[in-house]
Amino acid sequence: MIYWIIIIILLPFIFILISHLKSKAQQKKKLAKIKQRWGKPIIASRNFKPISNYLTTYKGSNEISTDTASDLDIDSVFEYIDRTNSKPGQQYLYKQLRSPQISEDYFETIEQRIDLATTNRELREQTELKLSELGSNDAYYLPELFKKPHYSIFPALGNVYINIAPFLIIGVAFSLFIVPNQFMFILLLVLMITNVVIHYSNKTQMLNYTHSLPQLLILFRVANWLKNHNLLRDDEHTRASMVNMGKLKKSLNYITLQNKAAIDPTDIYYLVTEWLKMFLLIEPLVFIKSIGKVNKYLDDIKVIYEAVAEVDIAISIQSVREGAVHYCKPQITTGNVNIVINDLYHPLIPNCVSNSISIDNTQGILVTGSNMSGKTTFIRAIAINALLSQTINTSFATVYQAPPLKIFTSIDMADDLGDNKSYFQAEAMAVKNIVSQTIASKPVNSLVIIDEIFRGTNTIERIAAAKAVLSYFIQNQSFVFVSTHDLELAELLGSDYKVFSFEEVIGDDRLVFDYKIKEGLLKNRNGIAVLKGVGFPESIIDDANKVSSQLRKKYNL
Repeated sequence: MIYWIIIIILLPFIFILISHLKSKAQQKKKLAKIKQRWGKPIIASRNFKPISNYLTTYKGSNEISTDTASDLDIDSVFEYIDRTNSKPGQQYLYKQLRSPQISEDYFETIEQRIDLATTNRELREQTELKLSELGSNDAYYLPELFKKPHYSIFPALGNVYINIAPFLIIGVAFSLFIVPNQFMFILLLVLMITNVVIHYSNKTQMLNYTHSLPQLLILFRVANWLKNHNLLRDDEHTRASMVNMGKLKKSLNYITLQNKAAIDPTDIYYLVTEWLKMFLLIEPLVFIKSIGKVNKYLDDIKVIYEAVAEVDIAISIQSVREGAVHYCKPQITTGNVNIVINDLYHPLIPNCVSNSISIDNTQGILVTGSNMSGKTTFIRAIAINALLSQTINTSFATVYQAPPLKIFTSIDMADDLGDNKSYFQAEAMAVKNIVSQTIASKPVNSLVIIDEIFRGTNTIERIAAAKAVLSYFIQNQSFVFVSTHDLELAELLGSDYKVFSFEEVIGDDRLVFDYKIKEGLLKNRNGIAVLKGVGFPESIIDDANKVSSQLRKKYNL
């Protein structure tokens, strides 16, 4: 009997030792991975529903529209930019990437955080390791914890039972261990079944809350480590929130059992703690005992969440910069009436050909070229770099000079059959929204990006409508980039728009693109040559050449 008692006493210490050794091995493995992936995109599956949780909870007035986010394939851009180590950092970066800023102080603060967090390589790696403690999927629930006050889901009698349930179970089990008794065994069985029912019947309702509470303690620990290493922002609000979080931590120390549970479900320590939580009603107990305390410090939790996330984002930005082909820190100056971008490229396209462009708000840019020549990629790259410049203070170019911009796009249009809208109606509504938003955004300048404007209607009305809209944008001093196949637009718009083209050359009966933008209208005659090369009848080729000559004579090409 004495041997069993010794074994039972030693078991918790054995579990703790095993868990400690496993934790050390995992830390070493994490650090090696952190070193290996620096400057590289993190290839991993991402669940955008929890990632977007912070964005949907705290939507602001400066977010880009859903249509613009779709046009720019913002989720793919995020996957490339996201080098964060914590779930709060990932959520906060996702929101920031959709929220272009116009304050010069914002960009200065970003650079200060980057310098503090990344100048010392060893400290940066240790910081990444510390931030990874918030890498559990449970940390996605933190915004759920502080977005609104919480209330008990149990009746008064249920609260009483949950408070005494652990003592009942332990007391009955202990009495059985001392003096075996059939009645006490049945009572223990009834209590265990009751607790299992309570645990699982309310688990879904408590899930966000109980999963985030252990992460709250980790959040405070990580924030305290960052503070001790002078990495956490040091302002009066943050200092006060750290003090209040300290009080909250002391009052929640009894949930450390849940906090220390292993993440790996195959771990015996994880299994033991899960059984204890189920039979002792630890999750419901944590829920009812912590509601009032957490409600008292909701604002403080949010402040610390954001402060920790900002450090993670700063490290992520520097990793993106060091892995880029080339980049620059944008010069964003209020009152500037010019955009100058040199050696611009699209960050998601391997070996992307870079291009340079300049524009002011008195003359737009009209981009022509055949399909697949690069014009849509170019105007999309303009918008993406403008967005990244005003979110992570990084442009994939050697020079980026511009005023603060509101970004509006119309690139990927489709029929809206659910609302009985044709392609042209959907396109017209999108452009109308841009017109309205450019007016509302004043005095901030607008960057307007439109791919093949009004392609969904007949030629005459398309050109007439496009001319009127594009002239309107320039009259209202917007920065405009528009791609088109309509050469007549260039003549109608006159000096309001400068024309650029992407050209191709013929080679082995196929088109070869150099993806370099050139000033002026498209001059090559490669389209008909391709028709000839693939075997079209000679009569078609002759007729096409005849019409082509007439059009080129008309437009002096």
